[in-house]
Amino acid sequence: MGSPAFALPTLQALIEAGHEIACVYSQPPRPAGRGKKERQTPVHEFALARGLEVRTPKSLKRPPEQEAFAALNLDIAIVVAYGLILPKAILDAPKRGALNLHGSLLPRWRGAAPIQRAIMAGDNVTGVQVMRMEEGLDTGAVLATAETPIAFDDTTQTLHDRLAALGAPLMRDTLAKLERGAVTETPQSKLGVTYAHKITPAEARIDWSRPAREIDCAIRGLSPSPGAWFELEGVRTKVLLSRLGQGSGAPGEALDDNLLIACGEGAVRLLTVQREGRGPLAADAFLRGQPVPAGARLA
Repeated sequence: MGSPAFALPTLQALIEAGHEIACVYSQPPRPAGRGKKERQTPVHEFALARGLEVRTPKSLKRPPEQEAFAALNLDIAIVVAYGLILPKAILDAPKRGALNLHGSLLPRWRGAAPIQRAIMAGDNVTGVQVMRMEEGLDTGAVLATAETPIAFDDTTQTLHDRLAALGAPLMRDTLAKLERGAVTETPQSKLGVTYAHKITPAEARIDWSRPAREIDCAIRGLSPSPGAWFELEGVRTKVLLSRLGQGSGAPGEALDDNLLIACGEGAVRLLTVQREGRGPLAADAFLRGQPVPAGARLA
């Protein structure tokens, strides 16, 4: 049960390990792109290409959907970024319950946006965990963990890809241990609980009065989507990559001709930017078409 690209390495690993995939559940196709044509999720496309049955219910709360799920007679359900709430009837249907691959070190960053929130908060380390699913939000016991440091230049995209690659063998090996009865299920600590709430549009606008460290983390945590942004001459411009710089000035002031921007404390250098309606550009290419001289102000 999964939808975005984050789930693909795990599904591939389960197939390669020889597990029988009884069915794949994914979010329904939705309008996307300029033509607003319905687009299948990455998991949906991947599964169909491999001849697997795919189901895309809008909800699993209705009895007919729950009965159809129970009729699969599953040993276990594997959930990776599926995006639908699983009612108790769904969680209880497989003989050995449901396992989830979660992109944080629980109980830190339970919820919808753990990768983004870890970077935005300036965390130094994160990871993926295999968790026993229950009715609470990411509250189940942990069966396995793989950690990775968060680098100074990590974005949500680079960390997402690394965690997805770590998660696939972790889930595969956990299932093998579960079959041998060699898994220990460790309850989560009641201390250190934080919630990774969905990103809101209001968070994406850069507040130059904040410290440079916070702004840099926000830029990288919101990259590539939805993208932290500012206004330059009335045009919305995203920042997809930055690094901490040296300097001080009025918040939003360009301190040189190469996109070193003053913050409430310190400065950040903008490395990859994207004007509204155009593609991403490295700073030097962007500046050839849109100079931002020292003293200019970003809003």
